[in-house]
Amino acid sequence: MKNKTTNKQDKSHHADNYMPKSSTGGILKNYIVKKSPALSADFLYEGIIRGNITLLSQAITLVESNQKKHKAKASKIVTRCLQHKTSSVRIGITGVPGVGKSTFIEAFGMYLTELGNKVAVLAVDPSSGVRKGSILADKTRMEHLGNNPRAYIRPTAAGSSLGGVANNTRETITLCEAAGFNIILVETVGVGQSETAVHAMVDFFLLLQLPGAGDELQGIKRGITEIADAIVINKADGDLMPKAKLAKVIFNRVLHLYPPKQSDWQPKVLLCSALEKSGIGAVWKMINDFLKITKENGYFDKNRISQNKYWLKETVDEELKTAFYENPEVKKNWPVIADALSKNKITSYEAARQLMQLYEKKS
Repeated sequence: MKNKTTNKQDKSHHADNYMPKSSTGGILKNYIVKKSPALSADFLYEGIIRGNITLLSQAITLVESNQKKHKAKASKIVTRCLQHKTSSVRIGITGVPGVGKSTFIEAFGMYLTELGNKVAVLAVDPSSGVRKGSILADKTRMEHLGNNPRAYIRPTAAGSSLGGVANNTRETITLCEAAGFNIILVETVGVGQSETAVHAMVDFFLLLQLPGAGDELQGIKRGITEIADAIVINKADGDLMPKAKLAKVIFNRVLHLYPPKQSDWQPKVLLCSALEKSGIGAVWKMINDFLKITKENGYFDKNRISQNKYWLKETVDEELKTAFYENPEVKKNWPVIADALSKNKITSYEAARQLMQLYEKKS
């Protein structure tokens, strides 16, 4: 005999059977989902705030789309979701390839869900410089977390965006928070100066490192370590433990060379083994200590306001660049001007000036 209750619950999570209520309590009318794949902004919004993962994913797809009609709909959804006040925590996690980011995030995410949190992982995969494709294998690497009902993993192709973070990651964060996820983990592609883009969208920035102080010193970059709120040395287990302890001492010395942070937080260095699940609790305790300090001194809210202003400028820059390259006159004359440049008839500066004049004239 079938369990009617179970079947009903299963169907309620499917987009084809999901009919959200409006803000006034009534059922949204004029929707036959099976015949209308293009769901409205209101429909998607109502689904998001009720935690429907299928509709959340569809909304994120709209955010990531380059089509103007999709961007317009996504903007409406994100704007409405912004009105939901949340007590979320945004954590950026980066590290060199092979440091064990996915293993750490899965262990960390599972630990957080066991405490009753809802965790969203925005995992940005590197894109091929030749074919622009991405493997998007994070869900495969985080199998247990991916099957956790209190977790959501969204792999995204990095494309050409700064710091290996998809252009619309901030909007995706807003959607996930409106869907009830109170901890957002943003995994970045790797380590580089451009990782400051990640720092500008999270509350806490965590840098993962490998044991082996000698090798790690070669990999220390002032830009990345200076903005890190903590360095966690992963794979601190077995024969690597002595190297991990030595690396901790060296990194502590390095961090104390930097000037004090505006947050009044002194960056910490911790050891952990994501594989053995050791040290994970200490990492979360450290982040809570950070949150307590920064919320009491007002830095937490001040930093988020500052980040909003930063991304306003970044978004304007991105929109201007897109508008320039999509300009009909620029597209039409680009081959001619590029040909003149290749034949040394004009300089790159003159070529750019001519293209800008065409853009400004058409605009």
